[in-house]
Amino acid sequence: MLATSNRSRLILRAVLAIVLAVGLALGWRYRGLLDPAEIHALVGAYPFAPLVFILLHGAASILFVPRTVMGIAAGLLFGFWAGFVWATAGCLFGALLGFGVARWLNAGLLDLEAMPGLGPMLMKAERGGWRSVAALRFVPILPHPVVNYALGLTKVPLSAYLIGSMVGLLPMTFLYVDIGAAGGSVLTGRSWIEPTLIGVGALLLSLVFSKLASRLAARWS
Repeated sequence: MLATSNRSRLILRAVLAIVLAVGLALGWRYRGLLDPAEIHALVGAYPFAPLVFILLHGAASILFVPRTVMGIAAGLLFGFWAGFVWATAGCLFGALLGFGVARWLNAGLLDLEAMPGLGPMLMKAERGGWRSVAALRFVPILPHPVVNYALGLTKVPLSAYLIGSMVGLLPMTFLYVDIGAAGGSVLTGRSWIEPTLIGVGALLLSLVFSKLASRLAARWS
């Protein structure tokens, strides 16, 4: 089981690397069809654009839209650093919404001990606090909305949930935003080397974090 899980994570990272390479190639080939400079100017003309993006990100999370899409969009719309800030805020807002909805709907109706498979894992998350929340977030094959709802069924304190989510969401958010920002650099004819190297570094960091995730979960559960 562990070998299969590790193999799945390696495959996912290989797919992400291929998507980054293909996206850069397509962006360069069709760079005349989309001008990120015009997009940035349009976004900059609306002071509330970041707030709208965060709200849309939260709604997307509730509706099970992959945060990959929103992270790439943030990089393209706002550039790398601003995109990273707004994508992170959107991730946390979506995480808070999903957690709140699940906790409000459950309200003690479900007994985790009676839930095979998922129940024991969530009970471990309860005992591990923010560290277990972060460990779950480090695993990229677990969909963001599913983790939000699942942890809402537990008794994990809101503060621990938010801290763990912040720590666990940063690496992959960094990578997704960088993909969008790198695509924007290619479209405008600027150097793609720097953003690509940042993306590769983030990919390597996510690999390290995911390997630590199971150890963290076991240690603090």
